[in-house]
Amino acid sequence: MIPVDIAGLQVEATTGAPVVLLREHDAPHRVLPIFIGGPEAAAIALALSSQTPPRPLTHDLMVSLVEQLDARVDRVEVTLLRDGVYFAELSVNGPQGPQRLDSRPSDAIALAVRVHAPLFVAEAVLDEAGAVVETPAPTAPDEQSIEEQVAAFRSSLENLDPGNLPGEASGESGPE
Repeated sequence: MIPVDIAGLQVEATTGAPVVLLREHDAPHRVLPIFIGGPEAAAIALALSSQTPPRPLTHDLMVSLVEQLDARVDRVEVTLLRDGVYFAELSVNGPQGPQRLDSRPSDAIALAVRVHAPLFVAEAVLDEAGAVVETPAPTAPDEQSIEEQVAAFRSSLENLDPGNLPGEASGESGPE
């Protein structure tokens, strides 16, 4: 199992479907995209932002159940990719000893974020569906580009009609 973190929670541009991105800790830092449902994306986003809803959501209820049963979630593992579907397991320990529970990755991740459990992905899953995302090094703009942008800004200022500014047309005055 390879340790991963949540690298992001995004909406896929062409379909509008939510995607959670898991990124392995060590090189080559592969990223694993997992498409998830809207409610699960919202649950993960709430937990990542440390927001507490006025009433417990499903995953908050799961946290309460785990705690009330004197158990803990030790880890979450994305274990398998079969026919385009990811499978996950929760490793839970309590009075009955260690247990492994089948789960959808989205639910397992939403729970893991709430209880600060580590995330792992099977190496075979990363090998099959993970990708190394190359990020180009930032480049400084050249002198010509800077001059062009300054010229464009000056031109926009020269062509500016003060009568089109907010507050001017209606006779309102700005802050004094």
